[in-house]
Amino acid sequence: MRRKLVAGNWKMNGNTEFAAEFAQDLKAKLDAAEVTCDVMIAPSAPYLALLANAFSESNIQVAAQNVAQFDKGAYTGEVSASMLSDLSCQASLIGHSERRTLFGETDEVVAAQVSQLVEQGITPVLCVGETLEEREAGNAEQIVENQLKAVLERFSVDQLKNLVVAYEPVWAIGTGLTATPDQAQEMHAHLRSVARELDEQWADSLTILYGGSVNSKTAKELFAQPDIDGGLVGGASLKVDEFFEICQSA
Repeated sequence: MRRKLVAGNWKMNGNTEFAAEFAQDLKAKLDAAEVTCDVMIAPSAPYLALLANAFSESNIQVAAQNVAQFDKGAYTGEVSASMLSDLSCQASLIGHSERRTLFGETDEVVAAQVSQLVEQGITPVLCVGETLEEREAGNAEQIVENQLKAVLERFSVDQLKNLVVAYEPVWAIGTGLTATPDQAQEMHAHLRSVARELDEQWADSLTILYGGSVNSKTAKELFAQPDIDGGLVGGASLKVDEFFEICQSA
């Protein structure tokens, strides 16, 4: 049985005081409650060490929001997978739609990032999703299938044993719009069927998250779907009470 995972993506928000207070409050709430899901927080890079230290004696995982496609060298502004490992980072988001659209990261770049993370034993959280135009044109399933296969076709099951996939319809990110539970389940089931082409047993154990304006009001029904294994939470992850409620929904 797949264990639920709730991951918070802070994007480019927060400061030292916020990160320290959030970590303290979230730990206290999770310790006092019977929350059975896995929990992950992805802060901006300057606060990775702070959160890794704050969560060191808890089960809360720390994730980066992105990683370089190179191992080291003259790449000003980049952060390598080995550096993330040095900071006790357990995971990293890759392929987020904002990275793809704003910074031009392609499927080839994402595959190179997976390679770097796998080398360091860090969990890749692969984001896939379609735009509103692609959905309205009837191409949504093909778009996300192509994004997933760009990784699956380059690696073995053993290399991808810790992979997490996050389906985030681009039209629902930060817009207040959310895919209906049926829409989300349909896409998650499709992604799992694509994964079965690589290995059926592995696909059945693959964690697939839903992201796109997830909040405490929508989480419970979304997470109840058979192929939705939790959520990648954006804005709501900056509010500790709201994020905690979402964790309880899982």
